[in-house]
Amino acid sequence: MFKHFNLLRLIESFTLMAVPTNTLQTYQSTYNAEDVSNIIMNVSPFDTPLLTMAKNGKAEATYTEWPVESLAAVDTSNANIEGDDATIDVSGTPARVGNYCQLFDKTASVTTTQNAIKKYGATNEMNRQKVKKSKELKRDIETTFFLNQARVVGLAGTAQKMRSLPSWYVTNVSRGAGGANGSATAAATDGTQRNFTETLFKNVIVSCATNANDMPTTVFAGPANRANISSQLSGNSTRFYELKDGQLNASISVYRSDYGPLKIVMDRFQRERDMHFINPDYIEVRTLEPMQYQDLAVTGLSQKGQFWTNLTLGVLAESAHGVLADLTTTVL
Repeated sequence: MFKHFNLLRLIESFTLMAVPTNTLQTYQSTYNAEDVSNIIMNVSPFDTPLLTMAKNGKAEATYTEWPVESLAAVDTSNANIEGDDATIDVSGTPARVGNYCQLFDKTASVTTTQNAIKKYGATNEMNRQKVKKSKELKRDIETTFFLNQARVVGLAGTAQKMRSLPSWYVTNVSRGAGGANGSATAAATDGTQRNFTETLFKNVIVSCATNANDMPTTVFAGPANRANISSQLSGNSTRFYELKDGQLNASISVYRSDYGPLKIVMDRFQRERDMHFINPDYIEVRTLEPMQYQDLAVTGLSQKGQFWTNLTLGVLAESAHGVLADLTTTVL
């Protein structure tokens, strides 16, 4: 008991001990070196799955078109009299559909002084900005592909805009109450949101199988509904089990439908309420002006630069794709 008491007194004396007079601490020092990492941390997402997956095409005008056609409806009364003269069927011609190119850009301006001084994580600030701006430009393009955006015809004082993916769907669609398809001149109308279910998922797949000979192979979902796919789908799906350390990875990466496998892809830049069923053979990025960089005119003691590209989204066959729209945006 006595020993414990003395030990407590000793600890107390050390605790209350004052710093000796005139001892220089870090708090008073004016010449301590800073400890700053020479690596600039940036974990912002910049993967662009649809931009990467789509075929590369070329646009030769600000409005670019492509022909589409479909077979005539099945004739259930196709029976002919023996020896009768032929009756000529209607010979349809392909329809022309198209999209407007949209001009994207990113700019940067850095003073000569900022380029000259010593910096952490970069030697040339303008070069660092070029890398950063190119990634930002790709993110803008990917996001625009998934916007519910109607086309805008450019004018002298109006920026031209493409018809984005959600406004194309009219054939293989599942929408909430009040939802309506878009058109060449109008965006889709959002409906009442509902929870993701396997039944809704299968309905879009069946519609695609009914209306197109070539099925979608990839499903694009936002982060929340990507998680809901793994938790809500049950049949004919592939889960990966990690046996190491007894851990379970419950993610579904492939859904094996009755009509072929569907790869599940998360896209951070799409609208969370939409789930897209895409056939990569019928989606194309048509480029009028490839992504490029130019130095802008010097007007003072700064360096200015601009990245830009002019392109559009080509939905080459609308019925080859599908959408499960108006989903809730929370994890179930």
